[in-house]
Amino acid sequence: MNVFVYTLGCRVNQCESEAVAESFAKNGHNILKSYDKADLIIVNTCTVTSKAEQKARREIRLYSKQAPVLVTGCYAQVNPKEIEGLADNVVVFPLMRKPELLGLAGFLNDRKDQDIVTSIREFAKERREGYGNLFDFAPSQFSYHSRSYLKIQDGCDNNCGFCRVHIARGPSNSLDSDIVVKRALEIEEKGYHEIVLTGVNLTMYDHTGRGLGGLLEKLLAAVGPDMRFRLSSLEPDHIDDLLLEQLKDPRMQPYFHIPIQSAADKVIKRINRTYDSSHLEYVISRLRQIKDDPFLACDIITGLPGEGDEEFEITRSFLERHGFALMHVFPFSPRPDTALERARDRVPENIRDERALVLRNLSAKLNAAYVERQVGKCAEVILEGRRLGKWHGLTGNYLKLDVAGAPDSASVGDLLNVRIRSKDLAEVIL
Repeated sequence: MNVFVYTLGCRVNQCESEAVAESFAKNGHNILKSYDKADLIIVNTCTVTSKAEQKARREIRLYSKQAPVLVTGCYAQVNPKEIEGLADNVVVFPLMRKPELLGLAGFLNDRKDQDIVTSIREFAKERREGYGNLFDFAPSQFSYHSRSYLKIQDGCDNNCGFCRVHIARGPSNSLDSDIVVKRALEIEEKGYHEIVLTGVNLTMYDHTGRGLGGLLEKLLAAVGPDMRFRLSSLEPDHIDDLLLEQLKDPRMQPYFHIPIQSAADKVIKRINRTYDSSHLEYVISRLRQIKDDPFLACDIITGLPGEGDEEFEITRSFLERHGFALMHVFPFSPRPDTALERARDRVPENIRDERALVLRNLSAKLNAAYVERQVGKCAEVILEGRRLGKWHGLTGNYLKLDVAGAPDSASVGDLLNVRIRSKDLAEVIL
């Protein structure tokens, strides 16, 4: 059977989708990179924004014309009936039972003569024993990525006023550090050279203990010199000195994505975030001390309740002053069941959208300046693939470049030393 897995949203979803794809591959099925020849399509959804849900609906409708579609993820958890109504061959599988999907391939193998829709509906009706741990998603082979993903945390204890991910995912849970180390070593043995550590709120890992910094200390002591680590999104509130200290290790990549949302204290408090702008200032200044011109990315929401002209200017000035290399800018849209769903101090949509455009233009300007500063520098690139006969790869600070001069023996996942020649080209240093 041909299976296509489509993923929306965070790197946790990416990791979980890879695990599901691996389970199908191990059961003899073909994993496709596109949907057009699929016999079964699995869609792993996101509910962070209304646009993410809108995109999921659009893709599900499209895919349902080709094959049965099984939908899981955060959106499937909070709006199952809306999804089920998209097409007759769409089956919803709730996020809270998602680990059971690791048993779907074997279940379908036992019912080869049965209609696929009937089979997956039957699978969805009954709970499966032997699955159910949030950390069962532990792929050792990756069908859709050249780098490896290791899920170490799930859920969130925060209650940010604009977000309903904590509603879908539940409270924070952390994978035992010994198991994290064991899985990292298994990935290293497979020949991968980069592990992306993922979590719904990564810095909430073991936040009542030694935290993410304590885990990194343990991981860095266990793996070899050729394994590098990249951190997914880092919520500011639990970025502490122990974590910052571990980031000095050269195997920790100089790329940091921080969901700031707003840099104005009035707005930060209004949306129920658990830090203030002085903590943001401290974190960013330390990151710049620790790494040489790191790639700093962030999430920003324009038009949050309480954001007047002054508060927007505080945020805009903060972003420009700190030279963020990339901003993911989202106009505020109230999410169901959140504290800000019916906020009375909302910003008019035209002003919200104007502010989003201002920040997107600023992001383009700062990104161009950042890339220009890298030209002429040496870097390490991990090869991600070939297109039109040329290798392309990713630097530690997240520059996506064509790579000239790669040896004939090169393969996906290799690490190469390069010199950056232009904004989109690097040359291997022999």
